[in-house]
Amino acid sequence: MANLVYSAAYPCKGVEVYKETNNSDLPKLVAKHLMKIHVTGASGSGTTTLGKKISDDFKIQHFDTDDFFWTPSNPPYQFSRDKKERRKLLKNSLSNNDSWVISGSLCGWADFLIPLFDLVIFLWVPTEVRIKRLKIREIERFGQHSLNPGGEMHENHKEFINWASQYDTGSREMISKAMHDAWLKEIECEIIRYEGIVSTDEIIQDLTKRFTPMR
Repeated sequence: MANLVYSAAYPCKGVEVYKETNNSDLPKLVAKHLMKIHVTGASGSGTTTLGKKISDDFKIQHFDTDDFFWTPSNPPYQFSRDKKERRKLLKNSLSNNDSWVISGSLCGWADFLIPLFDLVIFLWVPTEVRIKRLKIREIERFGQHSLNPGGEMHENHKEFINWASQYDTGSREMISKAMHDAWLKEIECEIIRYEGIVSTDEIIQDLTKRFTPMR
């Protein structure tokens, strides 16, 4: 399957975009200009993985929306926080950092961050690829026995996979491509879309080419 990579035509605040470059100095550019980055997309599209990679490579703090949306529990992801509480926790965490990357979906409950974004990255991956990734992740997280019929996580697992499978066809009332497409229209900073099976390394290389000034 061909990898599709393209960018929306929105200028990024304070950053000149170049088509080609011979030098890689993106970490310094991120530190100077691209201070606040949001990586979003469907569950299983790789938003958390990319967020961590950007954090590691560019030396900025990483946050994930799941850590604010859900209360700690065992097994995890069972109970959502009150919207007011999660907003407060998120705002306090981000305020302690001059630069950050936040991964996940925050449509509707953390829109107060929209004016702060310097760059939004949207990931789209074919449903069959995402679901395969999610099933592997669920096994690693909960164990196969727990997911099997009769296991304590079996019903939750079935509901989650069914929900995740509806991303491309679901309405704007749920986390779906329709919701994200509508939400992205409200974004005024640079938006970069990576559609298809694109590795995190390829994305980092592309970001470097896009945002590193030519000498």
